Amino acid sequence: MQITPSIFKDYDVRAVVDEQLDIEGVHRIGQAIADHFKPKTVAIGYDMRTTNIAWFEAMSKGLTEMGVNVINLGLIATDMVYFAAGTLDLDLAIMISASHNPPQFNGFKIVKKGAIGVSGNSGIYDIRDLAISDTKFELAETPGTISETDVMDGWIKHALSLVDINTIKPLKVVIDAGNGMAGKVIPEIAEQLPVEIIPMYFELDGTFPNHLANPLLEETHGAIIAKIKEEKADLGIMFDGDGDRMFLMDENGRFISGTLTTAMVADQMLKLNPGATVLYNAICGRIVPETVEAKGGKSVRVRVGHTLIKEDMRKHDAIFAGEHSGHYYFKENWSADSGLIASLVVLSQLSESGMKMSELVNKYDKYPLSGEINFSVEEKEEMMKALEEHFNDAKSVDWLDGVSIWYDTWWANIRPSNTQPVLRLNVEANDKATLDEKTNEIKSFIESRGGSIAVEH
Repeated sequence: MQITPSIFKDYDVRAVVDEQLDIEGVHRIGQAIADHFKPKTVAIGYDMRTTNIAWFEAMSKGLTEMGVNVINLGLIATDMVYFAAGTLDLDLAIMISASHNPPQFNGFKIVKKGAIGVSGNSGIYDIRDLAISDTKFELAETPGTISETDVMDGWIKHALSLVDINTIKPLKVVIDAGNGMAGKVIPEIAEQLPVEIIPMYFELDGTFPNHLANPLLEETHGAIIAKIKEEKADLGIMFDGDGDRMFLMDENGRFISGTLTTAMVADQMLKLNPGATVLYNAICGRIVPETVEAKGGKSVRVRVGHTLIKEDMRKHDAIFAGEHSGHYYFKENWSADSGLIASLVVLSQLSESGMKMSELVNKYDKYPLSGEINFSVEEKEEMMKALEEHFNDAKSVDWLDGVSIWYDTWWANIRPSNTQPVLRLNVEANDKATLDEKTNEIKSFIESRGGSIAVEH
């Protein structure tokens, strides 16, 4: 049996299949989940990764041996697991997926009833400790059962209920599913929308034969940019492997950052919910709070991470939250994230605006961004403190999530990975020259102290 402790992360589990976690390990983790949470019913969904059927069977065996009833949700997107957790009679819901990671990876996310996330602070590390311990789990006298439930129709109805589809015009939209779960979901919802979908890589294939299902990788953009131009489409949308994150492109093939999309969706949500609260993570740019405040809403800056943000959504009674990484959360979706719902909001907003996508985006595209740059750094805390000292004339500094350094004309966030010797750098400035200067200055500073550019999955 193989279970590498480091695969348990703050918000989910990610592992190289067999090398870090094998089938026996998945079975053992299923038993640990049952022992720790004592659930009566657990729903399990999975994406198109090649190992997912075997993982589902092993996880289900571990749970049912402990007397837990399992609901098989089948092949679905991650946001559909959250929908199941919000609507079905269950205690936990598990999504088997490694999101945007390469094909040799797999993993899972866990949420409680109501789509309340399970994090390192609320059970993931307890499951780890149980799974790798010598504990002999007591099997149930009567095993649990496995039943099947199809949530697709309910999910589509729910997603469409959050926008006025009568406002959506007959737009031409290129969608790159990356051979991921959007390829199953989009055809189902497209039948009820007045849009022309031009599909790319809709065939479910966990080997990702065309490109990795990670829209943040620039090398994945070429095909959709060419297709947008060839088809003279109004916009493009890229989804990640498990279909819960999305990124936009305008009619010229310009990639639109998560910050800009957060500002756009926040604007539309505040139009429909005047005075509401909007959350944005510590990496999102200044246009987000500026947009929220200009619309009369209240903005709250919060830490990165889907579990933390779901908690903060409830704490602040927020209508919407956005992350630079392409996660968009909605109060009416149990405060959970959905790339599909965010896409529908944007289609409605674009239709109502009467603008081209590029013109709509230009309203928010005020500040140049570096994008996220990863550095291999062994002593992460020391490096962040050294950067704070280096920029000791900053207008302000905060440690909400890593260290953020603020000046009148630029700001930067340097944030540590929770699981790897990696620092993540994001810089924003008032102009491109300042952005390049300050990004290079920080890069040189980190490299002069032993750091180096890192390539992450």
